[in-house]
Amino acid sequence: MIPGNNRLTGLLISLALAAPASVQAQQSPGVTASTIVIGQSAPLTGANADLGNDIRNGALAYFRKVNDSGGVNGRRIELATLDDANQVPRAEANSKKLLEETRVFALFGYASATLSRPALPLVEQHKAPFLSPFTGADPMRVFNRHVYNVRASYADELEKIVEHYTTFGVKRFSIVYYDDAVGKENLAAVERALKKRNLAPVSRGAFKDRAKPDIAGGLKDVMQGEPEVVILTTLYKASADLVRAAKKAGFEAQMVSNSFHGASPLAKELGKDGAGVAIAQDVPAPTKRSLPVVKEYQAAIEKQLGKKEYSFTSLEAFIGAKVIVEALRRAGPKPTRDNFMAALDGMKDFDTGGYLINFSPTEHNGSSYVELTVIGKNLTFSY
Repeated sequence: MIPGNNRLTGLLISLALAAPASVQAQQSPGVTASTIVIGQSAPLTGANADLGNDIRNGALAYFRKVNDSGGVNGRRIELATLDDANQVPRAEANSKKLLEETRVFALFGYASATLSRPALPLVEQHKAPFLSPFTGADPMRVFNRHVYNVRASYADELEKIVEHYTTFGVKRFSIVYYDDAVGKENLAAVERALKKRNLAPVSRGAFKDRAKPDIAGGLKDVMQGEPEVVILTTLYKASADLVRAAKKAGFEAQMVSNSFHGASPLAKELGKDGAGVAIAQDVPAPTKRSLPVVKEYQAAIEKQLGKKEYSFTSLEAFIGAKVIVEALRRAGPKPTRDNFMAALDGMKDFDTGGYLINFSPTEHNGSSYVELTVIGKNLTFSY
């Protein structure tokens, strides 16, 4: 064989071996020929574990449905979830690991603003999409090129609460909140809603420690104003403890909460003491089968869990996962983070099945839908 031909053959073999690595290097993070990996940090254990598992299960239910039908453009959707136990340092470490080691395509479904905010510098650094954080807090609603909110804001919820009760002549409102940045945003939202109606809170209950809230002290502060309605903006354990303490004290004000903690975890924690507590919701009732998205959700979550266990939280996650899949479909067979976000930006009046999502290049808050529900004696919800 001619020596020159040997060198040429070796060069061609080297190029052939290098080609797959080159093609792989050009792939967007989290994308392979057969999969797309979405990353999530959520409290699967510890405080707020019910909420975190609900979020994860709702997303898994929709991704499973899609994967069973062949995936998106031939790729399966995988959800890589890391447990943060509702601890901010762990959530921040998880975000870094997901983006820099696991190299996921996008982040999804963090359980609160406090867990989500440390991820923001990282998603901007890596130009990664961040979808459906389970929070309506104002700091997460400020426009960010990479963040897409599917739900309404807490301000929307608190406005709805004040609007509803003032319609019936209620004028004396109190608020229970955490004495931190996010909690003070909730306080400000209530104050704005009341000020529009020439009212102001008659009392406030502020918890300085999220881990060990002073329930007795907070209730005492609230009761001093003799409110007719108490607005709760705390985690489900703190909210439930305050409701039970109020009942024990014979305090009969109407208790109403925003969606911060998730409706089902609060109802479960309260048990028989939950009857009559009202909650703002950002999605329709998960039992409202007249809506196509609810009917679709029920079938999918039953298959995922092996039982009929419905919740507002898992329905919200199901809808968020549906938005991800639709954007991936629109992005085409060669998805990148850029064309995925461009697809999201083009979602005007996207109907998930009775629940509309609206994004644009300058507006990433996709919905302002809010309804009030009441916990019944059998832990069901009524409107």
